[in-house]
Amino acid sequence: MIATAPIDKALASAMAGDRIAGLSAAAADEHGAIYQSAFGRRGLDSPARMTADSVFRIASMTKAITGAAAMQMVEQGKLSLDQPANEILPFLADTKVLLGFDAKDNPILRAPKTRITLRNLLTHTAGFVYDTWNADMHRYAQITGLPAARTGKLEALTAPLSFDPGERWEYGINIDIAGRMVEAASGLDLETYMQRHLFQPLGMADTSFDPRPEWQDRMTEVHARQPDGSLKQLRSAAPAPREFYPGGGGLFSTAPDYLRFLRALMNGGELDGNRILLPETVALMSQNQMGALNVQPMQTQMPNLSNPVDLFPGMEKKWGLSFLINTQPGHAGRSAGSLAWAGLNNTYYWLDPVKKIAGVLMTQTLPFADPSVLEALDAFESAVYEAVG
Repeated sequence: MIATAPIDKALASAMAGDRIAGLSAAAADEHGAIYQSAFGRRGLDSPARMTADSVFRIASMTKAITGAAAMQMVEQGKLSLDQPANEILPFLADTKVLLGFDAKDNPILRAPKTRITLRNLLTHTAGFVYDTWNADMHRYAQITGLPAARTGKLEALTAPLSFDPGERWEYGINIDIAGRMVEAASGLDLETYMQRHLFQPLGMADTSFDPRPEWQDRMTEVHARQPDGSLKQLRSAAPAPREFYPGGGGLFSTAPDYLRFLRALMNGGELDGNRILLPETVALMSQNQMGALNVQPMQTQMPNLSNPVDLFPGMEKKWGLSFLINTQPGHAGRSAGSLAWAGLNNTYYWLDPVKKIAGVLMTQTLPFADPSVLEALDAFESAVYEAVG
């Protein structure tokens, strides 16, 4: 029996002084779930306590699930990692590379020297970037009115590249494009596809792109860090109409639900007798797929949405087929070769394939890479590894 009191203590300490409005956390080892709990409130302006089944906007934690869907299509021969992506999505044939701007602020564009592949998209080496972290794309979006992919507007996917495919790594809307490839290959919209082939088989009953009426009493609120370090609850906006399901960042989920996805990957693609991926596919997804390229720090262009981001600073980092891979042991316990990523509202996960430990920590805090939440994540991870021994 694993003693979980030290994990509770670590998370309770991280919550001290309302540094975080509320959080939900869950962890598992190779035998199953070993921890789940919640602390604080769903919103600072409400007395409702956070619960383990609270529903979060998981933003870019959606990417790993979209990556799994894409790899199901690869297993079936409906997609190929190195096939030109414009053979599946013809609009990509018109994609250009943004070189800069002329004296009148007109974008300077040219055709790419190489063609985009699914492997490029899943490793963020295709050339698509986010205006949140790329200065030229931020300027381009301001000049042209290009919407963000998270809005679900198809126009967002007409963004230019910032470099030729395969030239370097930069975080961007790549997985939104990959999600559209899944839709084209499967004949289903991404919500329907994921429900049938991922969420229902894995028992992820509280994961969806579409908010549900029954979640109303479990939905969490987003908070913004203020200059004095305090938090302000942001006003909830009604969901805007979408033209597509953004596979790069549109899902709602809970910590226990997401842990079930990680457990399936940790178990070679199977959970409770339901297989979503072959073991060799999970192994492929977990390996460096970007060669000599390295993950680079992300310099913020929108401080209200993100701080500068450099997870594991000073460490060479790689990318698998939708995961960050640390190449050296992490300071809080995870092994070299672990898989991880996060969501804009400061939700995080890791999967350690060596020690067979996975963890999820969810908050709803802006901007991304919030120091208080990162401290909580480290404390949680350390306590989980200590408890497992």
